[in-house]
Amino acid sequence: MEHNQHGIEEMQKGHFEEAATAFSKAIEENPEDPISYINFGNLLSAVNEPEKALKFYEKAIEIDKDAATAFYGAGNVYFNQDNFNEAKNMYEKALKKGLDHSDVYFMLGMSFMNLEQNRLALPYLQRATELNSEDTDAKFQYGLCLAQHEMIDEAITQFNDVIQVDEKHADAFYNLGVAHAFKENQELAINMLEKALSIQPDHLLAGHALKIINSSIE
Repeated sequence: MEHNQHGIEEMQKGHFEEAATAFSKAIEENPEDPISYINFGNLLSAVNEPEKALKFYEKAIEIDKDAATAFYGAGNVYFNQDNFNEAKNMYEKALKKGLDHSDVYFMLGMSFMNLEQNRLALPYLQRATELNSEDTDAKFQYGLCLAQHEMIDEAITQFNDVIQVDEKHADAFYNLGVAHAFKENQELAINMLEKALSIQPDHLLAGHALKIINSSIE
């Protein structure tokens, strides 16, 4: 079996030492193949060796300046280190190099969200949901972003999509409750907040929102 493929299979099984051996052999046999360095970088990221992982991604880019997945891998390292500006730069480069994948758009959107540039996040989160309609994380974050811009009806659509896939998503029910309260649909708001609390009884935000609505009705 080809070393890279063998390494990926071992990684998926959680056999990290065996995966490292396979990727090392791949690099020894073909030191000018960027894929082997990217795979080793992914392995090092998985075992929480971010600085070492970056060096492998950088080596892959040195060999092939169009190695889109190397930029994406580096972006993930920076994102996990809360270096959202550098993460954003890496994800943008991954897109420019042709990595047209929902995960890249999602992570770029999340980088902008963490940089408090929510308006810039909107189109990337939207694209992530278009490319992967089953991604509840992307739909939820897109809904939050829409709600922050008072695009309430659009946000409700996203949160409803989330609970269609994941009926135990307490935060989606909470945000639906807040959205319906904003639209002064108190009955539906209460229903959604109670649902959030039935899933997660210690959901403080939902409990607080429910108290406010009930006291306003009384």
